[in-house]
Amino acid sequence: MLLQKRMSKMTKLTSLSIFFPAFNEEKNIPIVIAQVLSVAPNISKKFEIIIINDGSVDGTKEVVERTTRKNKNVRLVNHKKNLGYGAALKSGFYNSKYDYITYMDSDGQFNFSQIEKLISKIGKTDIVVGFRIKRADRLIRVLNGKLWNLMVSLLLGINLKDIDCGFKLVKKEVIEKIPRLESNGATISAELLVKAKKMGFKIEQVGLVHEPRRFGNATGGNPLHIFRAFYDLFKLLPKL
Repeated sequence: MLLQKRMSKMTKLTSLSIFFPAFNEEKNIPIVIAQVLSVAPNISKKFEIIIINDGSVDGTKEVVERTTRKNKNVRLVNHKKNLGYGAALKSGFYNSKYDYITYMDSDGQFNFSQIEKLISKIGKTDIVVGFRIKRADRLIRVLNGKLWNLMVSLLLGINLKDIDCGFKLVKKEVIEKIPRLESNGATISAELLVKAKKMGFKIEQVGLVHEPRRFGNATGGNPLHIFRAFYDLFKLLPKL
């Protein structure tokens, strides 16, 4: 209740596109959508919620379709097969129609009400990147994330605490003006930030609370996904 009162006093955004990449999140996605629907009217005059179903093999698509029939602000973008995290983010960015775009992982590890922290920064910058104050994942994922962040920072010259944090707020102008994003994998965040920085857009950071996953299993620690991330990174380097 206190949070809702505080958010109601904020200056609302003109319009906001909110999207979620989802792969096998049938249990988490209804919770996340309900959370967003309770917050969004307080932070933006107009909003849309887009779920990018990236070839899920569980009931994610059906769960979202039921929600779209009940709420006109929710829509589904469906990938018939799994194309990767980067491909899901590109579908989200290029299907978003409003002035501001935010995306959040659909695993429920962030409470969407923390969007307030990102909005508080966006008036002075073009992209707000969240960073996980204390990452609520297995130790091996935390270590992999730190090593990846260090390598990307050194190779690409991005001095950010948590490049791959799955909660960001971006002005639509950034997506319209930077060269079209190419990565279909984990390199997508680095590509977005490097291209934005080279175009002169400003980037700020804000700390966020990260919570344990309630249902399902994360896929980012899969050795194949890690190999693909490094492959994509070195393939992308000459273009950045």
